[in-house]
Amino acid sequence: MLETVILIVFAMIGVSLLLNLWRLVKGPSVPDRILALDTMYINSIALIILYGLSMGTELYFEAALLIAMLGFVSTVAVCKYLLRGDIIE
Repeated sequence: MLETVILIVFAMIGVSLLLNLWRLVKGPSVPDRILALDTMYINSIALIILYGLSMGTELYFEAALLIAMLGFVSTVAVCKYLLRGDIIE
């Protein structure tokens, strides 16, 4: 039962990544594109954690944590650049 659920969730996250990619390319404004990129980070973290669950190893959870930290820092940097025009004051 768990293997079937994992395959279904893989497909759902894959569809959400494709929709996020579409919003990233087609987005009407820059904040929409930033939000799509941030959502892609979250979906990729979910995909990596799900893969770690299916493989039964803890290494993928650490990789997901690193991606989460990098995603947060990059989102803050891009938003600060959009608001002020400069990242470092």
